[in-house]
Amino acid sequence: MTTDQATQPRDFYRDPDADTRVTSTLRSYLRFYRDGQYAEGAPDAQDAAAAHTQRHTDYAQMVNQYYDLATDFYERGWGKSFHFAPRFAGEAFAASLARHEHYLALRLGLGKGQTAVDVGCGVGGPMRAIARFSGASVDGVNNNAYQLEKLARYNQEAGLDQRCRGIKADFMALPMADGTYDAAYAVEATCHAPDRAGVFREIARVLKPGGRFAVYEWCLTDHYDPENATHRRIKRDIESGDGLPDMCSTHAIFSAMREAGLEVEDSADLAETSDPSTPWYAPLEGEGRDFTSVRRSAPGRFVSNRLIGLFEQLKIIPAGSKAVSDMLNVGADALIEGGRLGIFTPCFFVLARKPAGNAGQPA
Repeated sequence: MTTDQATQPRDFYRDPDADTRVTSTLRSYLRFYRDGQYAEGAPDAQDAAAAHTQRHTDYAQMVNQYYDLATDFYERGWGKSFHFAPRFAGEAFAASLARHEHYLALRLGLGKGQTAVDVGCGVGGPMRAIARFSGASVDGVNNNAYQLEKLARYNQEAGLDQRCRGIKADFMALPMADGTYDAAYAVEATCHAPDRAGVFREIARVLKPGGRFAVYEWCLTDHYDPENATHRRIKRDIESGDGLPDMCSTHAIFSAMREAGLEVEDSADLAETSDPSTPWYAPLEGEGRDFTSVRRSAPGRFVSNRLIGLFEQLKIIPAGSKAVSDMLNVGADALIEGGRLGIFTPCFFVLARKPAGNAGQPA
């Protein structure tokens, strides 16, 4: 069963076909990273180059497979907003996520009666928060059928299905007409694009002249050293553990914005605004006493991983579930390392504007 089939199950890990589906999807996904930790045998330079090329050319399949595998894990540990956020001392994790989402609406100037597009909307946590906060109507773009099924159900349960909807589409080729939206935003989603200029160009196209685009990007910082083996390993593990074709620098984001015809109005690494006691990666290290907090922490992930292995042996959950958990844990540990070393940020904020005189496709 593929992600494009209308019969996609409500839970990827349940039903009689789950064993075959999980193992085959994981095997197919990991071939995109045969130059990394999950390669069978030591990859040579030619194999590594082929894997890198394949991640860019077949990015849609790769990202779809990743989210088929990861979405249920994310929801159980993270809720319905799959992103990080800078935190103030004493601020609860959930409150920091909501503030991070509301900040986008404020910077975009979103208000009642306006329209926005959420590029890479996941299961719609940020979409619903922004719609409630601003009063705007939001279209969410997502190429993953499994997540879109969940999004539609959650929107209806929240009473927001009249103002929030999901659209199945590749964000590299948006199906909307030029100048459709008052504003656009992306929450840690365009990192999955094979070409930042390409996705930003599409976003600029569907914006009305003068419309603004706000994004939280996953980026390598100026502290990243490509000659440092540890840095390269962290980059590789974040990519393979999180479904990324290739991470880029903050400088590359600016270049891509300019190439797409967007004018950057503001930017900042908001990870640097976190209180030192609550860095953005703190939820992955271990904090809080509620069940969800424990489950997403490093100790909680360790215990959960062992239980998943036991349940898999007992055939309570599908074969391949522990291997998926292993992959996600490698990515989580790399995120912590990247955050501690300051070589990676998931909170690089950019606010850009489509020039008022640009009614169509950016140059």
